[in-house]
Amino acid sequence: MLGIADYPSFVIAIIIFLAIPGPGNLTLITSTGKGGIRGGMAAALGVILGDQVLMWLAVAGVAALLSTTPGAFFAVQWLGAAYLAWLGGKMLLAKPGAAPVLNIKAGHYLRQGMLITLLNPKAIVFYMAFFPLFVDPAQHRGLTTFGFMALTIATLTFFYCLTAVLLTHFLAEKLRANPSISRGLEKLAGLFLIGFGIKLAVSR
Repeated sequence: MLGIADYPSFVIAIIIFLAIPGPGNLTLITSTGKGGIRGGMAAALGVILGDQVLMWLAVAGVAALLSTTPGAFFAVQWLGAAYLAWLGGKMLLAKPGAAPVLNIKAGHYLRQGMLITLLNPKAIVFYMAFFPLFVDPAQHRGLTTFGFMALTIATLTFFYCLTAVLLTHFLAEKLRANPSISRGLEKLAGLFLIGFGIKLAVSR
């Protein structure tokens, strides 16, 4: 299909990767918990936009550039780690009844979702390695093939994010009846963000 080998397997692989716990999923959860469906979907749009930028950078060969200039790669890697740790620290230190960690305006949720996605340089390397697995050399159509792959990923990501946001919103409504559980989950989310930041910083 448009130069993609085994399109059904490509779709299944993307869905599996989307479901793997990571900063993106945690961003959706925290944004929905603080800003409701509007905040969660704004963060989802940010994740999708960030993913599209990374995908096209991978297609353009930025992964090769990062591989030949380790300093640039590690600078972005550490910047991403610091940003995740900063968000996690704010969640851990937030007092009961304090203002939300993420700004209530949808634009801030969008920017945070996009920044968390963009500040993971290994995603570029991932796409650089992932795309060739599903490209049919005999039927490849250049940018048309990559464009169709990018559109497929964006569509699947949107519906996955929509599902995650709706489920999180439903659970958040239930948890509001028990503030102590909500505070505990917020602290746990903060710890996970710091953990993701440390993992990103020390991984090679």
